[in-house]
Amino acid sequence: MELTPLQRKAAFTLIVLALVGLGWYLFLPTADGAGGGSPRSAASQSPSPARLPASTASPTPSAAGSPGRRTSPAPSASAAPPPSADIYRWLPFTPAGLAGAARVVLKFGDDYGTFSYSQDAAGYLAPMRSLISRTLAQQLAAAYSAPGVASLRDNRKQVSTGTAVISSLRAFGPSSITFVVAVTQHLTDSRGRSQLTVDYAVTVTQSAGSWQASSIELASAGNS
Repeated sequence: MELTPLQRKAAFTLIVLALVGLGWYLFLPTADGAGGGSPRSAASQSPSPARLPASTASPTPSAAGSPGRRTSPAPSASAAPPPSADIYRWLPFTPAGLAGAARVVLKFGDDYGTFSYSQDAAGYLAPMRSLISRTLAQQLAAAYSAPGVASLRDNRKQVSTGTAVISSLRAFGPSSITFVVAVTQHLTDSRGRSQLTVDYAVTVTQSAGSWQASSIELASAGNS
């Protein structure tokens, strides 16, 4: 039989009252007591922990460490990291020597790529005289004054500014180092502006504590 709305409301109210009464009964202080006796203390209610046999007793943290982690002995106070390799022990020059050689190569490369149609060989070599050996100076003067090269430079009114960048170190000996150098000529002539970059192998030689460029050749002509 289907209940009317009034009957359903009354039934719902009775259920709520029953639940409230049950909760009040369960949370009374004497709910745990039987026959009006005094409640037992928490200590008497708590069961004593079971004592495991000696063979199955859990090890203490100091003996076993954290679960799942492997303990390792503390590092010795005397242990020190291995020293880093000093490559200059195997080279015939110092860091300062290598830096000095590189500076000479870069300055020489800049001067090598810098010229003007209005300069003769002496004027072209003047900025680099202190950087090059006598033999190299003679070779560069001859190359600069070669008829075909000189006439082209004059006819086109060529003016160049050179910039050099070291690409790598190719070889070294007791008193010499060979660098691969990219020399860029920033050209201005009768046809406009252009740029030309060529890789050279430049060798510098140390004498009396200073470096001088002793040879220059196309990088592709030497050992790669």
